[in-house]
Amino acid sequence: MTHTATATMTLEPQATMTLEPQTTMTLEPQRMRALERANEVRLARARLKRQIADGHTSAARVILDLPPEARNWSVRELLMSQRRWGSIRSRKLLAELQISELRPIGALTERQRRLLAGQLAADEPELLVAAY
Repeated sequence: MTHTATATMTLEPQATMTLEPQTTMTLEPQRMRALERANEVRLARARLKRQIADGHTSAARVILDLPPEARNWSVRELLMSQRRWGSIRSRKLLAELQISELRPIGALTERQRRLLAGQLAADEPELLVAAY
């Protein structure tokens, strides 16, 4: 006498998760505020890039003043926003100062910020005094 076991598998509909209307109502304004804030930062950063490219603001001044929109900006992006600064020139300067290209400006130490600003402001004496 042999017994054979047969297994039957029933497929149940996939569970779906629904949010209560109250939860949706509180998430949506928060999401919209976050999107608005991200847009404000992008616009401010674009404005700052234009000011640097046009010569109205220097990269050294941005490094020393550290405006909120520049805190998460990579050092490489800041350097490359200047006229006549490409990836090779930026990479050389940062390698000389032992600073990672991808490091956010806000994560630089005070010493690194002063060194970098000093190098960038070599032709702007008023910034050299402020950097040291």
